[in-house]
This record gives sequence, C-alpha cells and structure tokens, in this order.
Amino acid sequence: MKIMAINGSPRKTWNTATLLEKALEGAASRGAETELIHLYDLDFKGCTSCFACKLKDGKSYGACAMRDGITPVLEKIAHADAFVLGSPIYFGTVTGEMRSFMERLLFPYLMYSRPPSSLRTRKIPTAFIYTMNGAEETTREYHYPVHFGMNENYLARIFGKSQTLCSYETLQFEDYSKMVFNYCDPEERRVRRQTVFPEDCRKAFEMGAGLADE
Repeated sequence: MKIMAINGSPRKTWNTATLLEKALEGAASRGAETELIHLYDLDFKGCTSCFACKLKDGKSYGACAMRDGITPVLEKIAHADAFVLGSPIYFGTVTGEMRSFMERLLFPYLMYSRPPSSLRTRKIPTAFIYTMNGAEETTREYHYPVHFGMNENYLARIFGKSQTLCSYETLQFEDYSKMVFNYCDPEERRVRRQTVFPEDCRKAFEMGAGLADE
C-alpha cells in the first residue's frame, strides 16, 4: 500500500509539513509505504487549457499532456492507494502552488458530462489538511468553509471519498518580536502551540491511519 502527502506550503518544517508528516506516520503505523512531496521544490505550472486530456481518441485522454516537474507526481498519485493534500491558507484560499497542482491533478479526470463524472475507475480515499492564522469563528465569518467544502467535494467526486482537517491559530513565527505584528497576543500563540497543536497532530495521525485502513 502506498500513501502520499503533498505539501503546498513553502515551509518544509513548519505547521502544514508537520501535520502531513504526522498523517504519514499514522499510515506507516498500519504498514503503508509513504512519501512526502514539497510542491515548492518543483518547477511546474497550472493548467494551460490545452484540452488534450479531453480530446477524442487523443493519446493524452484522461491524463495531463504537460510535461514538467509535476508530471512524476501525477503519475505516482495515479497508482497510489490514498493521498492527503496540505496547505496553509493565504488570503482565504490555498497557496498558488497547491491551486496549480490541483488543476493539473483533477481536471484530466473530470468528464464533461451531465452530471459531471470521473474517469477514475479505481476509487481511493483522500484528505485535505489546512493550517491558518485565523480563529475558527473568524473563518466562518469570512466564509472559508465554502472553500474547504468545495475542495472536499471535488476530491470526493473524482477519487471517491475525502475528509478535511483544519488547524486554526497556528504559530507563524519563532520570534514575533522581529515582526510588525499586532493581530494577536504572541504568547497566546506559543501556549496554543504547546497545548492545542499536539491535538491537531494526533488528529492528523489518526487521519493517516484511517486512510491506510480504508
């Protein structure tokens, strides 16, 4: 069994990456082979609307025809048994790299049918982990759950099943004194890092174990 995690954060050792690593630890505890990929290490673009993946009898029908740094990742996911995506929230949505990756991942499988359907014949479980500076009540006020639900819907529609984990009010900086920052009390964030974030890590671990158990 192969389970992958895709990190859409430019940071490789901070909140998002840590939660993805915990998810993979959970999967590994069930005997799964795991791999973590950092999108910011790769040279790639989003969908260019070439529509080769939709061309009748085309050699790239159902697959992205572009060839760049993300191509090997897409090929790995095509044969994976589960995967989890992870991204911090920037201006209410995932990072640009994660958005570009999702275009390349999802669009080739999406059939222009009524209702829209998937070319995937083998269904696998998927998940999405989000990290963010905002509090849970703030994200509801700014309608973030609409975005989370939309991504979960597309992952489920294409791959068969999906779930979401959100980590709120994360620690952004090791030393807040160096930053122009008065959004919240840095000490409260440091306390939350020690008390709440470990619980998010536990949830991510259980998420990964659950993906392997599917």
